[in-house]
Amino acid sequence: MNILELRLFTNELSKQKEFYSNILGLEISSEENSSFKIKIGASKLTFIENNSIDNPYYHYAINIPENQINEAINWLGSKVKLIEYENSPLVNFPNWNAHSVYYYDACGNIVELIARHNLNNKSDKEFSVKSFLNISEVGMPVENVKDFYNVLNEKLGEKLWWGNFETFAAIGDEEGLFIVVTSRRNWFPTDKPCKVFPLAVKIAVKSSLSLPLKYSEYLITSNISP
Repeated sequence: MNILELRLFTNELSKQKEFYSNILGLEISSEENSSFKIKIGASKLTFIENNSIDNPYYHYAINIPENQINEAINWLGSKVKLIEYENSPLVNFPNWNAHSVYYYDACGNIVELIARHNLNNKSDKEFSVKSFLNISEVGMPVENVKDFYNVLNEKLGEKLWWGNFETFAAIGDEEGLFIVVTSRRNWFPTDKPCKVFPLAVKIAVKSSLSLPLKYSEYLITSNISP
């Protein structure tokens, strides 16, 4: 599954714009009075100002070259405070054959850079913001993981990649995953609860399938116009 665009809400648009454009150095591709859009490799990330939602925060992940997790930690650590797990910013996921590093953005979103060693995306270039390849995970807390999975499977044909139907289901593939979790747990590796906040995600599909799809506070659209 390819995630083309992720749309998130924020109470502090200017603060997020400063963080993503000036601290991380990502390119702003367009902006309006109440939103701005940035390029993250093959994906786009849009922040929309909405003060009717109380301090929204989300989890999403970005694929990086599979051989550059240490370079990513060094580069990122010079710009932001890294989230540590077991006294280290390097997180090993042996079941996924991957390594990650986590950080908070300006408004408390939990962002992950992940090197997936199963993917053929090795790079010999110096690590930089250009090494952000694509948005590869979108966190979606729900009351019932199995119910949401059934909807995604029926409407999109996406399968369970890893996890279970009780507390954590990674649905899709290593290029794009919906991280469907129960709202009764915390976002790893933090103590922040997996709260439900509205978001929209656009994915690439070969046909319109049953999109757009609305579930809970989540809107899933496609690259194909109706």
